Amino acid sequence: MKKHYKGILLGLGFIALSALLYYSHFLIFHDSHHIFIYLLGDIAFLPVEVLLVSVIFHKVIEDKDKNERFKKINMVLGVYFTEAGIELMQFFSQEDDQLTDFQDSLIIQSHWDTKDYKKAIKQIKSLDLHLNFNTHCLMTLSEFLTSRRDLFLKLLENPILVEHDTFTDLVLALTHAQQELSSRKDLGQLPENDYRHLMSDIERAYKLLLLEWLFYMMHLRKSYPFLYSFYLRTNPFDPHAEVEIQ
Repeated sequence: MKKHYKGILLGLGFIALSALLYYSHFLIFHDSHHIFIYLLGDIAFLPVEVLLVSVIFHKVIEDKDKNERFKKINMVLGVYFTEAGIELMQFFSQEDDQLTDFQDSLIIQSHWDTKDYKKAIKQIKSLDLHLNFNTHCLMTLSEFLTSRRDLFLKLLENPILVEHDTFTDLVLALTHAQQELSSRKDLGQLPENDYRHLMSDIERAYKLLLLEWLFYMMHLRKSYPFLYSFYLRTNPFDPHAEVEIQ
């Protein structure tokens, strides 16, 4: 109740001011008929005014703000993929023995539309990934994630990403995988249960990475066609991708 107290007082103050002005009008002109005609007219227009201000104008402003926030979010995503995401995808594309089972969903074609992206995203979400990394792969991944630790922390601190849950989940998953890997004394001498625990953390991050890549590319298709073209020509999951335009 206390947090609404000022608002209630403000509302009552405006009502009292309005009543005072109407009363002053009556004292000066002695024309209650005129006052009630305009009072009724103002009240009759009030629902239309609420519709225009609270619904239509608010929706326009909200959509504009949402688009601006979305652009800022995707600028941050661009930094992530440039500094870490692309290299991670290159690594996984080389080390995933089962990639061919779902590779078609990641080989993005220039003619893809929103429907194609949604179909690919649905397929990736349904995957039950299984990776089998040797000691060298684990060490390579650990070193890479550790080298990008500061980047991940800065991304998590960015207030813009609060509204982008999927990307926040990805960064958290990568950070957790880095912590798990760097905490092991010897990645070459892991008990089987501990190895599977590590791989489940890596698989979780891998799946989120694939999904975020598709979401990001779907946005670039409409908003930044020049970047979209570059990423299509350097897609780490497409063995026939060539950066040079033939």
